[in-house]
Amino acid sequence: MNLHGGCNIFKEIPCIKGEGESFSQEMHPVIEEMPLAVNVNGRHALTAMTSPVMLREFVTGFLYTERIIKDIEEIESIRIEGNTADVLTRNPFKILMSHKTVLSGCGGSMSFLDIEKLPQINSKLFISAQDIGAAVREALDSELHVRTGGIHVVALYGPGGKIQVIEDIGRHNALDRAIGYALEQGINLSGTYVICSGRISSEMVRKCLVANIPIIVSRGATTTLAVDISKARGLTVVGFVRGKRMNIYSGGERIAEIQPADSAYLTATMESESKKEVNEKRE
Repeated sequence: MNLHGGCNIFKEIPCIKGEGESFSQEMHPVIEEMPLAVNVNGRHALTAMTSPVMLREFVTGFLYTERIIKDIEEIESIRIEGNTADVLTRNPFKILMSHKTVLSGCGGSMSFLDIEKLPQINSKLFISAQDIGAAVREALDSELHVRTGGIHVVALYGPGGKIQVIEDIGRHNALDRAIGYALEQGINLSGTYVICSGRISSEMVRKCLVANIPIIVSRGATTTLAVDISKARGLTVVGFVRGKRMNIYSGGERIAEIQPADSAYLTATMESESKKEVNEKRE
């Protein structure tokens, strides 16, 4: 078994490997997956299917991105035993999941979303396209992904470089872990950006907005809803970062090489589409 931060994140299991007409008995590394039941003040909040690493950070990040807590000081204690995490907060009578919104994502569904109720990004972070490209190459150079083919990577970066790299079976879990890690370390998330290996979904965007992370970057795609939310709330979304190529979908003003006219093009497109939608509804 492989130890990842003191925990087993994958193990070798037997399989029959085929290549053409040839088959052989071999061992293959497979990612560990575990259920984690999270109870808050004695009430069940969720059961997450997750990798068995950095569980405390995952719980902290989840509580924060679901707005069960507003800051880490609201957590009285976290006790993790086996497949259960018991959390006590300073306000034991707080209603759980009162702000819960289920969005698209891995295994998720879609529900009504009021974009205006999501937080607005407040950040002065400004980075270069060159830094983005270098960060993606560094963060996503995952030996674990190469060996298993079954892991997502989310990395937290700042102007000074890499802060933490998280690997998990789910990119949403990994982002919660990264946010939880930053909260526990006292890192100001408004001065950070996120690199991820998978699609930038509306749920990934929502988590960044709640945490006030101003930039999210992926080597993969995004979705129209993720871009619409990001434009409305000031989040920079960068996708398809491969080599020297990238697509900037929103918040171009935070990228050093982007000219004001190009940033205005993204904003003007959003305003044009909004007016079109309004007119269509009137008709």
